[in-house]
Amino acid sequence: MIRLLSTVSRCFQTFSRGIAAKPLQAFACAACSTKCLAQVKEAEEDITAQPIDSVQVLRKWGCNNDDLARIFERNPQLRNADIALIQSNLSVLSRVGLKAPDLVRIIHCRPRFLLSSRVHRYFDERFAYLDSLFESKELLKRAVVTNPSLLIYDFNDTIKPALAQYQELGVSKEDFLALICTRPTIIPRTSFNEEKLAYIRKMGPSQNAKLYKYVVAIIGVSRVETIREKLANFAHFGFSDDEVFDLIRRSPLIMTLSIEKVQRNMTFILTTMKFDAKTVLEIPRLLFINLDTLLKPRVLLMRKLQDMDGKLEFTQHSVMRAVRMTENRFVRSFIESQSKEVADDLMKFYTKAKEFKSLAGSRKRLVQKGFPF
Repeated sequence: MIRLLSTVSRCFQTFSRGIAAKPLQAFACAACSTKCLAQVKEAEEDITAQPIDSVQVLRKWGCNNDDLARIFERNPQLRNADIALIQSNLSVLSRVGLKAPDLVRIIHCRPRFLLSSRVHRYFDERFAYLDSLFESKELLKRAVVTNPSLLIYDFNDTIKPALAQYQELGVSKEDFLALICTRPTIIPRTSFNEEKLAYIRKMGPSQNAKLYKYVVAIIGVSRVETIREKLANFAHFGFSDDEVFDLIRRSPLIMTLSIEKVQRNMTFILTTMKFDAKTVLEIPRLLFINLDTLLKPRVLLMRKLQDMDGKLEFTQHSVMRAVRMTENRFVRSFIESQSKEVADDLMKFYTKAKEFKSLAGSRKRLVQKGFPF
């Protein structure tokens, strides 16, 4: 500001001394003076300008129109929120190193995050602890975007006890931090008792195995009743306890699947694919595949091709090969490779199979049994 005013003063002095003798130079100085005055006025406006609503605050922080639309769609109350509170919470996110795209994800996860007065309260202490805990700015940013509540948790009563529990079970600090980035509720929802510890001993691989931390985390955040129900669901299809525990040991994420999804996929494997239930022990991925949009349409098309010429092999290997294909490659390999008339008929059949949903699927009532599993 002072530099601009000094420049204006010098230009006016030059203009007054040389206007008679050197009109061209005077004209140039006058133009320079006009430009400087405009810069001064713009600088003064920037200094004194204050946002009048949350929209201006978010724009000044770096949000564009698309960001604002998604943020206000998730929480319309932010339009009339306290500007000072929003600015304070945004300053916290800036210190963590987050930007506008990260804010959109945070609001989608925690719609009332910017309205919380707990974010900036005692933040210096929490930030110092988190910074020393993660030892990596990028890892801390990933963890906060996944679970913004990390900026609110009391580290003495919440974070430290959770970390201690996992370390006692053989999960290293590095693995625990990686789990925070993938399991948002691992800190507040973890609890262990004797029954859970017994499940970990039966299901878990050795503590040095890469999958061990996933078994511990999934058991830790799950309810005991839910674990029992899921184990009983596998027993319903004829699996022994040892087979189920071995399956979970090799593929721990199976415990994250809902009982209904396992039942639907298993029923399709047994009735339509005509495979033995033990196939799942060899190929656990069959339980993860989306039944309506991927597994069922492709299996039904392969069955149709098999009925047409009898040359197509329908085996575990051929099914998994077809399921792993991209959509374009599957269409080229199984549909477009046929004659024009047959290909058109197969494409209609395949499209209809993809559009078909399970009976009364749209009328199913969502039963909320609690997050996460």
